[in-house]
Amino acid sequence: MNTTLNQPTVISSANEPQWLLDRRTSGSQNYSNLPVPAAKDENWRFASVLSQDIHAFKPAPMPNDDAIQHALSHSTLVEDPIAEFIFVDDHLVQSKPLSKELVDKGVCFVSIDEAIQKHSDLLEPHFLKESTRLGSQKYFGLHASAVKAGALLYVPKGVEIDKPIAVYHWSNQDKGLICPHTLIIAEAQTKVSLIDVLASTTEENQGCNISVSNIEAHPSANVYRKVIQNFNSSTLSFQLDSATADRDTQLENIAINLGAAKARYENQIKINGSGAHVTMYSLSVAEGTQEFDQRTLQTHNAPNSVSDLLYKNALFDTSRTIFSGLIQVEEGAQQTDAYQTNRNLLLDQRADANALPGLEILANDVKCSHGATTGNIDNDELFYMLSRGIPHRVAMQLIVLGFFEEIIEKLGSDSLAENIRKLLEQKFASKIKP
Repeated sequence: MNTTLNQPTVISSANEPQWLLDRRTSGSQNYSNLPVPAAKDENWRFASVLSQDIHAFKPAPMPNDDAIQHALSHSTLVEDPIAEFIFVDDHLVQSKPLSKELVDKGVCFVSIDEAIQKHSDLLEPHFLKESTRLGSQKYFGLHASAVKAGALLYVPKGVEIDKPIAVYHWSNQDKGLICPHTLIIAEAQTKVSLIDVLASTTEENQGCNISVSNIEAHPSANVYRKVIQNFNSSTLSFQLDSATADRDTQLENIAINLGAAKARYENQIKINGSGAHVTMYSLSVAEGTQEFDQRTLQTHNAPNSVSDLLYKNALFDTSRTIFSGLIQVEEGAQQTDAYQTNRNLLLDQRADANALPGLEILANDVKCSHGATTGNIDNDELFYMLSRGIPHRVAMQLIVLGFFEEIIEKLGSDSLAENIRKLLEQKFASKIKP
């Protein structure tokens, strides 16, 4: 293959700084030159080979009015956000700005496009500077060459924001490529919550999503980030997330994965300060021939820190999930507490769940554990409910919802939790048979 023919066009706005142009060009070259991942690659073990030609997906023009209205009317998952962006095919179609009070305190919540033009000094130390380490470097390169949508959120020292900020990304164009980017910079002694929602405007359009998020949590920051992925079943999705936690930070990342034909979720955490506490939760429901590929990395570079990972998957039909997670404890990171758990609930004998938890420990005074379980619905629990007159379909739905409740209750918002339960009920309704 002549890879130079497939090198993506670098998409840039007018007057972009040279550092960004250099990173875009480097990303384009990486996408062109790096090989397509294969099943023999350790970071792609158990994953099916990518059959779709990603070169066929291109950035889309401004969507029509019907698509915009659909997106606006359905961007309701997060109730009463303090600020909000709504993108369709990477075009910003509506925004709700921050209050004057927060702006006066120095909080900055702007689109990536505006940040490039007006806040280059905030972007340069973080934006597109470091690729993923978990296998999708090629696709990070494509993201770098094309990214123009997303949000920069900067919270200066001592500022606390109690209500969530919401960012919606809608895929509309058939064969359209979207590349959302979320960058959160939380200075010392701050508090902030941001929710990203990824979805499709139709059930038919074949889309490709390559989203990236970066979180920089400085000492004693409290950062809560949730991402809800509910693309249609014709979409290919990559979510490449990373976060760095400094001393005494509280960092929580929750991922809800419901949609896409194939969805790969990479999440890497670096703990660089003692006293940090990082939690990583994920909930996935796979049906039909869906494949959810989850890769995680918890790296402890400092002593006296905690990381806790819990990923839960429910599988219908012939769907597949892969979980591959690694805990790394570097030399000197004594008294680390690190946990990693993957639990899979099979609702069909044809479904397939693969788990590869791992540890690399270079310190000698640590508490680290990892584990994975895969099983079917408890027949005794089901019989108990049926014997009390609960219909089979309802009983099955209640058991599966109960399986996920441990994560749903961590969302920190009653309204968001209830909206997630409704999404799950909608998905279960067509799958759980009498």
